[in-house]
Formats: sequence, structure tokens, C-alpha cells
Amino acid sequence: MNTDAMEQALEMLACTGPEFGGGLANHAPMAAEALVAMNRGDAVTAWVERYRRRLDGRPESRKPIASAEWQAALGDYSRVADWVVFFNRELSEKSWRTVIGEWAARLSPGLVAAAFHGVLRTAHAARSLSRKETEARKRELAEGLAYWAASYYVLPSTRTSRAGSLKPSQAIKQVALLPAERRGRGLITDALRGLEGFEPFTGVADLVDPNIEAERFLSDLTETFARTFLANAHSGNVIALIHAVTGPSSIRLLLPYATPEARRDLLRYGWQAAAAIYSGYGRTAEFGAQDDDAPNREELIERAVSNSDDHAIKFTEACLREHAVNPQPVYLLAARNAVEKLI
Repeated sequence: MNTDAMEQALEMLACTGPEFGGGLANHAPMAAEALVAMNRGDAVTAWVERYRRRLDGRPESRKPIASAEWQAALGDYSRVADWVVFFNRELSEKSWRTVIGEWAARLSPGLVAAAFHGVLRTAHAARSLSRKETEARKRELAEGLAYWAASYYVLPSTRTSRAGSLKPSQAIKQVALLPAERRGRGLITDALRGLEGFEPFTGVADLVDPNIEAERFLSDLTETFARTFLANAHSGNVIALIHAVTGPSSIRLLLPYATPEARRDLLRYGWQAAAAIYSGYGRTAEFGAQDDDAPNREELIERAVSNSDDHAIKFTEACLREHAVNPQPVYLLAARNAVEKLI
């Protein structure tokens, strides 16, 4: 595994911002880390060089966020650069593991922030740091946490005092699909706002039991939405439905640093956010028959690298990650299907 490729990628991306093109997330550090995780560090530099041409520059911090006043800046994207400064300060004073543990708990209700990209960027940075602790990787963690905090958004919910009793694979049948006339167009974040005022969605978060052992819960969750991807993906919703798998899978990378209570919240809100994407973009909860001719790991990696789409790379790596702990062919089939559709 060529971990030095990650250092080079972060150096190349040091002056880039978290978004570009009017609200699209900067996937470069995440995709670079995914390539390294798939033992394709050799492909990182050329890929980042191509991708960074589209990126906007880094915004400038204007007003520091005081440690005791962070809640006032939560969800204010105009403060994203201020959040970066804030988290760089946090990481200079505490271990990165401690910072993740504290802020995963605080930010979990807004886990859907920027269509999961805040938690995704944080999780990729955490895994990168677990391999090698460097200043560049800590700065990338600050960028991920800042994006999560600045984009913080809470989905509609009527939280009850009792947890649900279902696994995600059971609860998916009870998620109402957003009517066509309420479905937004454009960014995923815009589409998710269509759930505001949609009463059938407000109880979704409490359908599942987050007290289930976390690793098993996540395997059931990601397998459910990999199946949902295969049943629902078409030309207009592929990227959205990809995030219903990659987002929840990113939680697995944060579990080692989260308290038991934070773990439960991450599971609850991870399910809710994935269900929100399904409600806004899905058509059916019926999974149908699967092709048993699943591709192997090496074939999938080569397809993703050759495709070069950022979502193809990240989705393939997430599906392989989940397959490693829950060896169901649906992950491999979903990865192949996505790469074919993203051409």
C-alpha cells in the first residue's frame, strides 16, 4: 500500500475548497484515500491532477469560532473556513482520536450533512490517520469535520422515548416514498429538503433498534441499501443512491473512536439519512432476483480505476470494505452495476 501517495495528494489539494460548481462536494481527498485503500496508490497522483482542475480555491476564515460558541455557527456554510480553523485548533490541543469521539457525538444528528459528504470526508481522513499520523492528514481531518459542521442539517423527525425493534432490512418496507410532485431536482441536498413537512417520514428514524451490535447493524444497513441500489438505480438517481451505501459504510470507520451512546446515535441517524435518500429517489423496496455471477475484487478495482469517476472509485471501495466483513455478493454486483452506469 503506497501511503506516500496520500501525502502527495493532500499536498496537491492543499489550496482547494470543500465545494465547487455551485454546491458539489470536493471528492478528491476521499477518492485518493479510497485508491490507497484498494492498493492503487500508483493511480493517485495522475487522478488527483486531472480532478483538481475543476476545483475552487480555499475560502478564507473571517471570524474565529470560540470554543464555547460553536453551536451558533453550526449549519452555517458561510463559516466553513472558520470551522477549519476551529478544528485545526482542536487537533493541536487534543489527540485526533479524542476529537473524532467528541465531535461524532455532537454532529451525528446532522449526519446527512451535504448528502453524507461531511461524515464521508471525516471517515476517510480518520482511516488515513490510522495508517500514518502526519500534520497533513490531521489537517484533512479538520477539513472533513469542518465540512460536516458547516453543512449540518437535521432531517425531520419525531423522536420517541423508545427505540424501534427492527433491523434496517425489515424497516425499509415501512419507508414511504416521496411523491413525484415533492421530489426536487438538482443537488441531493435540495431533494432531501422535500421531506420537510412529509409526515410519513417523520417516524422513520425510530423504526430501527440502534442497540443492535454496531458492526452487525451496519452490515444489515449497507446490505439493505446495496440491494435497494440494484432495484432502483437508473440514469437519474445513480449517484444519489450510491450515497445510501457509502454514507452508512463510513460510520464503520468512526466506530473505534465513538462512545457507546455516540455509536447508537450514528447508527440511528445513518439509517435515517440512507432512508431519506431512498424515499426521495427510490421506486420500490422489492429487491428481486440477483445474478450469482459476481465479479472478483481485482476485477472491480480495475473497472473503477479505468472508469476514473470519483463515485465509481469511492463506491467500489466501500462495497469491497463491506463485503470483507459481510461476504454477500450483492456488494460486488452493486459496485459493478454502478461503474457500468457511471460511464
